[in-house]
Amino acid sequence: MFELGQIVATPGALEFMATNNVSAGDLIHRHLAGDWGDLDKEDKKRNNEALIDGSRIFSSYNVGESKVWVITESDRSSTCLLLPSEY
Repeated sequence: MFELGQIVATPGALEFMATNNVSAGDLIHRHLAGDWGDLDKEDKKRNNEALIDGSRIFSSYNVGESKVWVITESDRSSTCLLLPSEY
């Protein structure tokens, strides 16, 4: 659906995903397919608009009591997996 650019992850997100048996690849594939995860309708609408206007794309996936965020920058140069506390 869009370019991901360089895919990176914070050390905290990598550790969290390993501890919780979550695949970074699975989250990236969901993000790329337009499955924005656990966002409200307004945020999902913004992402759909971002596919057209080139703004930042943001997904949030609940994992147990926490979340992993996936953010693709507006210039599509990079996509980062991170924890909300690392933003």
